Amino acid sequence: MALPKIEDARQLGDKELDEEIVAVKRRLFELRLQKATRQLEKPHQLKHSRHRLAQLMTVERERQLAAAQATEKEE
Repeated sequence: MALPKIEDARQLGDKELDEEIVAVKRRLFELRLQKATRQLEKPHQLKHSRHRLAQLMTVERERQLAAAQATEKEE
């Protein structure tokens, strides 16, 4: 399984992006719980989930900066 691409995250709307971030954080919690109880069958899922979360949060921050820059130009 390949790592997810950031272009997929950039195509999401703002609400979808927020929902995806919450879902990935929940998934990471579940994976860490499975790892602690030695039930984790696919350890690479931790890496993929962390990578996906970083991508989503990067896109969210890019949008925040773009919005701040747009309002700064209007003033």
